[in-house]
Formats: sequence, structure tokens, C-alpha cells
Amino acid sequence: MADEEWNLYEAGCPTRDVLDRIGDRWTVLLVLTLADGPLRYSELGARVQGISQKMLTQTLRGLERDGLATRRVFAQVPPRVEYELTDLGRTLLVPLGAIAGWATGHMGRVRAAREAFDAG
Repeated sequence: MADEEWNLYEAGCPTRDVLDRIGDRWTVLLVLTLADGPLRYSELGARVQGISQKMLTQTLRGLERDGLATRRVFAQVPPRVEYELTDLGRTLLVPLGAIAGWATGHMGRVRAAREAFDAG
């Protein structure tokens, strides 16, 4: 499908689903958390504070479905499951890292703008 042209401004364009996936805060946090290598489900949940088990599972499944992460099950008792970014998933590290850096670098200005707006 590399030959197809996509127009994300068209209502039915599937790129909108991809934008929903990569623009989701849990996706951003999980992709950045997996940047250094594979992690177990429980490790991801501990590192991404505030994510519910439901959202963790749902987001990881979405990342798998979109080919951004893989799930590896180890045959042991109890079973061990690890998640890792795919090559495609790793291509998101630079843009998502830039967005995260922007958010943390500009939070003071955003907070001030919110306070001014709310006061006005």
C-alpha cells in the first residue's frame, strides 16, 4: 500500500486512526518508556504512573495491532510477557520525544496562559 496516497483531511481516511493512536497520551508514554528495550507488563504499569490496567492492556494491544510493538510470551511458571517496540515503532521515538520535550519545556508558559484565560 506504499503506492497509495492518503489524505488525512478526508473523513474516511484511515490515517486518522493512526493519528488517534500516536496522539494518545498513553501511547506517547508507553512508546517512550519502551525506548530502551523490552519491558514486562508490570514494569510498564509501574513506570507509567496513573495508567489503569485496562488502559495499559488496551494501549498495548493497539500498539501491537498497528505493528508498533510486539508481545513475547515466555513459557515459564508463572508466564512472563514482555513488550518491545518494532522497527516501525522505533521511528516514533524522535517525533514523540520532541513533543514530550516541548510539553515539559513549555509547561510554565502553558500554565500561565491557562491561569490568565481562567481569570479573564
